[in-house]
Amino acid sequence: MAPAVSPALNDDEARLKDVVSHVVDVFKPGFGVVLWDGQRLGQAEGPALVLADPAGLARLVMRPSLGRAIALWMDKGIDLSGGTFFDLSRLRSDVRTKDARRQIRKAMLAKALPALWRLSRKAGAEEAVGGEDGRRSGSSKEAIQYHYDVGNDFYRLFLDERMLYSCAYFDGWHEDIDKAQEDKLDMICRKLRLKAGERFLDIGCGWGALLIHAASRYGVSGHGVTLSQEQFDLATARVREAGLQDRITIELKPFQALTGSFDKIASIGMYEHVGFKNHEAYFGAVSKLLRKGGLYLHHAITRPAKKSERAFHRGTPEYRAIIRYIFPGAELDHIGHSTRMLEKHRFEVHDIEDWREHYALTCKLWHDRLLARFDEASALAGERKARLWLLYLAGCSLGFTRGGILIYQTLASRRGKGASEVPPTRRDLYAH
Repeated sequence: MAPAVSPALNDDEARLKDVVSHVVDVFKPGFGVVLWDGQRLGQAEGPALVLADPAGLARLVMRPSLGRAIALWMDKGIDLSGGTFFDLSRLRSDVRTKDARRQIRKAMLAKALPALWRLSRKAGAEEAVGGEDGRRSGSSKEAIQYHYDVGNDFYRLFLDERMLYSCAYFDGWHEDIDKAQEDKLDMICRKLRLKAGERFLDIGCGWGALLIHAASRYGVSGHGVTLSQEQFDLATARVREAGLQDRITIELKPFQALTGSFDKIASIGMYEHVGFKNHEAYFGAVSKLLRKGGLYLHHAITRPAKKSERAFHRGTPEYRAIIRYIFPGAELDHIGHSTRMLEKHRFEVHDIEDWREHYALTCKLWHDRLLARFDEASALAGERKARLWLLYLAGCSLGFTRGGILIYQTLASRRGKGASEVPPTRRDLYAH
C-alpha cells in the first residue's frame, strides 16, 4: 500500500500543476507534457516530456540550473515518452523567451511560491557527478579515468568497430559510422603526408586505431600515449592481434614525460583535457618532440570566441555542466587562441578545417546506437550513468548543429627557414 499523502502536499502539487500548465499555454511547444499524475498537457499525441517528480521539479523552478535538470534526468524525475531529444528539439516552441516573459502571469507565480518552496524541501539530495566544480585538471589521470574507464564494453555498444571516440569524417551525409571513421583515419594520415619509415606520435592514442591504420597502410613506426588503463590494455592487445608489435609501441604515461624526436605528430580529441593553465606546457612539449619541418595535426573541439577573454572563460551553463558531469576539469579553447599558441611555440599554421557538421552527425549516430542498446548499457554502467551519456551525446549533437560548440582540424609545421613540406595545393586530399 502506498504511503498516505498529506492534503497540504496535494494542495502544493496542485499549485505546481497550475504553474506548469500556464507555462505550457504560454510557450505552446509542439510536443506534449505529461505530469506525475498522468495528466497530459499541450499536444495530445506524439512525443512528450514527462515530469515525474513534483518535488524535484519544484526545486528546479525555485533554483533553476542545468545541473539540477541533469540530476533530475539521471533519476528519471524528467523523462521522455514516444520520442527522443532530437524530436523535442525539432518540435520546440517558436515563442521567444522575451515574448513569453510578457505573457507570464507574475501574480499567479508569486502566489504559488510558498507551495513550491514546501515541495522543493521534499526533494532528494542531488548527487554531484564528477565533483562540485569540475576544476581538477582535465589531463590528470584521475579525470581521464573517470570518463574513459567506464569500461570498454560500454563504449563498444555505440562506437564503430575500431572504437574511435572522436569526430568521424563523412564524404556525404550517410549513416555508416564504420566507413566515416575509417575515412577520418585516412584523412588524418593524408593531411600529415605520412611516409614509410617515418616516426609518428599519437598523443592520447585511445584504443589504438590511428596507430594501427598509420602503421599498416602508410608504413610508419608509431608510438602512442594514453592515461586510461582500459584504453592502454585494449590498444596493446589490438596491436598484438594486428602483428604490429615491431612497429607500434604504446605507453601509459603523460605526454609531458615523453622524450625523443618525431617526424609527424597527431593529437585527436585530447587537447580538450589539457586545460588553459597547461597550454603553454603542452605546445612547448609538442614543439620539442617534433623535428624541424615536421607536421603536427591538431584536432580539437572549441567554442566560439566572445567579445572579451573574460566573457569567454565565464562560459555558458551548458558548458559548465559538461565539464562537471562528463569531462571533469576539461576546458574548450577557441580557434584564435589555438593558432596564437601554435605560432607562439614555433609553429607555422598551414590549414584550418571546420568539422562542426561532421561531429553533429557523429554524436547523433552514437546517441541512436546507445539508445538501441540502452538495457545493455544500463547493465554495464548503471542506469543513471547510461542516461547521463544518452543526454550528453544528444546535447553535444544539438550543440554542434546550432553552432554553440565547434571543432577544427589545424595542420601546422615546426617552423624553419625555406620551403615547407606541405604541397602547393590540397587537391589530393579531396580527390578520393
